[in-house]
Amino acid sequence: MTDLDTLIRTRIRQDIVSMHAYAIQESRGMVKLDAMENPHRLPVALQAELGRRLGALALNRYPDGRVNDLRVALADYAEMPSGFDIMLGNGSDELIALLALACDVPPSVANGFKPASILAPAPGFVMYAMSAQLQGLAFHGVPLTVDFELDLPAMLEAIRAHQPSITYLAYPNNPTANLWDDVAIESIVEAVGEVGGLVVMDEAYQPFSSRSYIDRVARHSHVLLMRTLSKFGLAGVRLGYMMGPKALIAEIDKVRPPYNISVLNYECALFALEHREVFATQAKDLRAQRAMLLQAFAQTPGVRAYPSDANMILLRILGEGDRAQTVFDGMKVRKVLVKNVSKMHPLLANCLRVTVGTEDENRQMLLALHQSL
Repeated sequence: MTDLDTLIRTRIRQDIVSMHAYAIQESRGMVKLDAMENPHRLPVALQAELGRRLGALALNRYPDGRVNDLRVALADYAEMPSGFDIMLGNGSDELIALLALACDVPPSVANGFKPASILAPAPGFVMYAMSAQLQGLAFHGVPLTVDFELDLPAMLEAIRAHQPSITYLAYPNNPTANLWDDVAIESIVEAVGEVGGLVVMDEAYQPFSSRSYIDRVARHSHVLLMRTLSKFGLAGVRLGYMMGPKALIAEIDKVRPPYNISVLNYECALFALEHREVFATQAKDLRAQRAMLLQAFAQTPGVRAYPSDANMILLRILGEGDRAQTVFDGMKVRKVLVKNVSKMHPLLANCLRVTVGTEDENRQMLLALHQSL
């Protein structure tokens, strides 16, 4: 019988063996400000109403046509352009993985004998690179400037050189939380179109952003727009959605697993959209809390806060040595959990990412930060 070590060495891809799994920090008993979640729960009355609704579902049956009701509701909520269609994923992560699967075409005359690849500014969302690796695609990360802006000449050169199958533009970006220059974005979109690639505008943080690409997406037949209900307030439901020209969505949808959206997922999402004003009020509160935090950080010696259009703020901890780890550890001891992103990319040296929480959570976070600096 083959021993376990031999089995892993011979039957599991070695690039998978060398990878690290996506890390989720232990958060029990902590003020949890590490994952850009909406900290507000449903009001008690709505909790009871949703509970009754979920309890009446036929959990013994596969998901049915009700999922299409959700697609219609999301298209209305997002003001989806005419001629577009919408595809649902078990979180945006699944949509990112399915895109890599659908676009993994071999080199040919049609694509200039270029191998399929994925390109994105860096630092950015880790799942763009991970989806490429898992599908066996090359990933090209193009560094941002020192102020976390798009390096347009470098982006255009990378697009010309690699002719990527997919280019991701997070709007706003994670973990830097900023929106990029619209003129630079349009230049990149046009350049990708010239080499026959797709652009995916990732608007995961749209509820907190001052701008959206939705009013421009219909200008380009090669651009998809992706969003999630996680930041809307349903991180536990796991539901992402992607909009684009009907013919394009129809092809990508062929690789989607059947019944990927459970009856619980779609019923929770439909319920939330029926009460969208509750979530809009929550987002408004978080935008106000973000403004308060930015003002507080500006008055805190030893830190630099970067502009944010999301429900997170990137902080650079100033000083010598590994200050980010020291402050992260100090805050964790004080039961406040943030994200240490300082090792993710050289541009993020000594940076922490802080989720915008409730007024009380933010107060506790600021106290822990001041005591840890």
